[in-house]
Amino acid sequence: MTRSLVIAPQWIGDAVMTEPLMRRLAARGERLTVGAVPWVAPVYRAMPQVGEVIEFPFQHGGLQLRERRRIAKEAEGKFDAAYVLPNSLKSALLPFLASIPKRVGYLGEARVGLLTHRLKNPKGKPPMVAFYSALAGEAGVEGDRPQLQLPKEEISAALERAHLPSGGFYVFAPGAEFGPAKRWPAIHYAELAKTLPLPVVLLGSGKERELCEEIAQEAGGGRCINLAGKTSLPDAFALIASAKAMISNDSGLMHVAAAFGVPQVALFGSSSPEHTPPLNDHATVVWLRDDAAYQPPLDCAPCFQRDCPLGHTRCLYDITPERVRSLLQ
Repeated sequence: MTRSLVIAPQWIGDAVMTEPLMRRLAARGERLTVGAVPWVAPVYRAMPQVGEVIEFPFQHGGLQLRERRRIAKEAEGKFDAAYVLPNSLKSALLPFLASIPKRVGYLGEARVGLLTHRLKNPKGKPPMVAFYSALAGEAGVEGDRPQLQLPKEEISAALERAHLPSGGFYVFAPGAEFGPAKRWPAIHYAELAKTLPLPVVLLGSGKERELCEEIAQEAGGGRCINLAGKTSLPDAFALIASAKAMISNDSGLMHVAAAFGVPQVALFGSSSPEHTPPLNDHATVVWLRDDAAYQPPLDCAPCFQRDCPLGHTRCLYDITPERVRSLLQ
């Protein structure tokens, strides 16, 4: 059996989109160990194909060479192959320093000497699931869809901790780590919450707690339960998996909901559903760039900017709460 080390991306959404790759590698008999930063590690623990998850003590930015050398020394002789999912130079260092014989990844930034099997980077912004699945070296990756699983007892325990019944609430994930140009306005989330027949659970990181509190206060009447920054990531996953439906921006939690097959409405603005769609039969995407009835056309989208370069963010502001309410299953 091939012992394989997978170097994971550092974003939750990207991590979810690597699940089909994990499935392909495991199906051909590879025993998978995933190295991931702590805030991404729970994603891989929801993938039955992954045998072990090692939490890397890395942060965004910085080479952190001393830590990479230490972990590489511990990994020496333990793996036959490595799959380097991020495109950065530093992500390819650990498998190289550990002398793992087969090291697979995209060319990325100055990595020719670090990888033994190099794929050319596709032009433009390809669908990310197929981008990651292609590292398996197999055909037919275009139809891959991520799937996550949690044990029933973990879901029940999370619901009990949150004092919530399964299917008895909606989830809103109003944040987006990349920036404001990906966030539907807080006032729209609040207005939507007022019209729903069930309570709304607000999920996000601690950095998004203030945003979620703004929504809860504006919605009033105790309609929203603000759990942003108050739940562990596994508990947030369990609540999403148990929701009647989820409404979110293009974010990591959007991909989590898709991988659990939860009914969802995904709101796109500055980014593109052609690049990172929620791959879920129960998902509805709203993107005004693709709406022929929306005038004047949004020729500026997708801009992929953190803040709207034109200062209006029409791509999100003009998606009305009434429209989103009509799309909920």
